[in-house]
Amino acid sequence: IHTRGPTASAVNSSIQTGLATAATPSPALIRFSIELEETSFQPEKDETKVIYGMKYSFDDLKGRNCVITGGFGVIGMALTRGLAQAGVNLAVISRSVDNPAKGEAIAAEFGVKCIGISASTLDKAGLEAARDLIHEKLGKIDILINCAGGNSPKATCAAEQMEPGIDLGSTFYGLDLGGFDQVFDLNFKGTLLATMVFTQDMLEAGKGNVLNISSMNSIRPLTKIPAYSAAKGAINNFTQWFAVHVAQMGIRCNAIAPGFFLTDQNRFLLTDEHTGELKPRGKKIIANTPTHKFGEPEDLVGTMLYLLSDISSFVTGVIIPVDGGYSAFGGV
Repeated sequence: IHTRGPTASAVNSSIQTGLATAATPSPALIRFSIELEETSFQPEKDETKVIYGMKYSFDDLKGRNCVITGGFGVIGMALTRGLAQAGVNLAVISRSVDNPAKGEAIAAEFGVKCIGISASTLDKAGLEAARDLIHEKLGKIDILINCAGGNSPKATCAAEQMEPGIDLGSTFYGLDLGGFDQVFDLNFKGTLLATMVFTQDMLEAGKGNVLNISSMNSIRPLTKIPAYSAAKGAINNFTQWFAVHVAQMGIRCNAIAPGFFLTDQNRFLLTDEHTGELKPRGKKIIANTPTHKFGEPEDLVGTMLYLLSDISSFVTGVIIPVDGGYSAFGGV
């Protein structure tokens, strides 16, 4: 046994008292006393680096190259601006045709490199072409954020629960399978393909970071939207699977599960299109969120930067809720 630091003196004092009062101190007790000899704490060289060398900031993100899909949407734009403010160079991919102009505006505002690329996350060849352009304009890819996603009225049930005699067309049995496929492909398959294409630079570098944008629906499935909930649940599962798969390649993979944010995808479910007032469903969400408010997209930026920074270098395969306490609340 070897004790270091100020506690050694107190322990030694007790041992010496025992030795003084013992008629014949045992060899074991003598050895124990000798080994407790007080020494000043001198960390090993590597230990000093770990304990005292860590700089707790997001400065390590400056100059890194990040691909973000869906980065000009409501939530995506907040993440894009947060990354740019942290000094990250960006390639923003979405289906919008005015992406190049949006990228130039971000670059001018924050003084980073930012290119907007019009491409679909469901088109692997298009993503590969985008990767070639990113190599030309920015260089190798360090970070991938899968933010493209959304819901569709075609994959939404009119009824929250079935009751005897209900019109089946308003329930699960009346869902448009085309709408279901669209939502599942956009959220899950798009994440899968983007990860397949944009993490190959990370394999070569032996390091990298993937962040998936999931949803509270993945943890506590909501009524009416089975396709969206299933797709986001699949993203959680893939996040954990991929994190294990590439862990020894130096790549981390995590996810954020946002709570309730008013976006173009869910506004029709939560607010009256004529008055802007909350529908009963929107009121129910607020009542079950301990902070009693919807989140703002900017509320996700801190968690994003933490997961992308080397500060969280031992964190992989986790899904972090940012939900105002919704997932912690039991309703009573």
